[in-house]
Amino acid sequence: MIELSANQQVAAAQQTAYERLSLGGPNSVAWKINREIVVLLGWSAAVLMQLAHPLVLAGVLDHSVFVAEPRRRLERLRSTVESMLLLTFGSPEDVRRTANKINGIHDRVHGRLRRQAGPLPAGTHYSAHDPELLRWVHATLIDVLPRTYRVFVGPLSREEVDAYCAEATVVESLLGMPRGYLPKSSAELRSYMDDTYASGVITVTDETRWLAGEVLRPIPLPGKLHWAVDWLGALPTIGLLPAQVRQAYNLSWGTAERACLRAGSAILRGALPLAPSLLRHWPASRR
Repeated sequence: MIELSANQQVAAAQQTAYERLSLGGPNSVAWKINREIVVLLGWSAAVLMQLAHPLVLAGVLDHSVFVAEPRRRLERLRSTVESMLLLTFGSPEDVRRTANKINGIHDRVHGRLRRQAGPLPAGTHYSAHDPELLRWVHATLIDVLPRTYRVFVGPLSREEVDAYCAEATVVESLLGMPRGYLPKSSAELRSYMDDTYASGVITVTDETRWLAGEVLRPIPLPGKLHWAVDWLGALPTIGLLPAQVRQAYNLSWGTAERACLRAGSAILRGALPLAPSLLRHWPASRR
């Protein structure tokens, strides 16, 4: 039997803790995908999918600083990214602290729909602790981020995407969801999302479209060329949206848009292997 040194025993114990409480440790698919800075290009698509749920939209309109304090939008994005990085790459203590922070924010997010949206009548209660809303938000991310990786970084096998879904279920206990509530494979994810779309609850309203415009153009740019910058910046978001959601938002997706996204993604996929980790990967993943 091989005896481990004290340092090796500590490292083994830390790895076990990571695998139990975080998203899987250094050998996980979560680390592989989430460490890539370019995957951030998919976040806006996930956000637009989330906002298409009227109860999620109501929570954002009523409580988010993104709406109430536009000048703090970059600060809010930075905080959200930091939380994702800590959940993926942080120590067990980081993970617990981040989950407590998220739950504390969710404590304040509750209310009622102001008007009917799809099958949901006015007055329908919402809460950020609602497991169904948490599941929808979670599902949009584990749907979009692997697709973003495939478009801008490289291939992922079906087995890797299944592992990504399974690893992400660790947030069930952290955010107060029942055990087994989240999809743990790509097949379960697709079945859940198809059922959600079929239910009619995913409804894009005029308010949703207005907020989508704010997401796609979070910082107004001066000058006459801002429209070109906005158009190019929105391409990854629009291209990564499911077709039915893109159509509901009335977002254009024609030959020119497809060609530009295809060219841009090809350039990035070719450049990333040449880029040093300092430019390619989040600092938290390098630590």
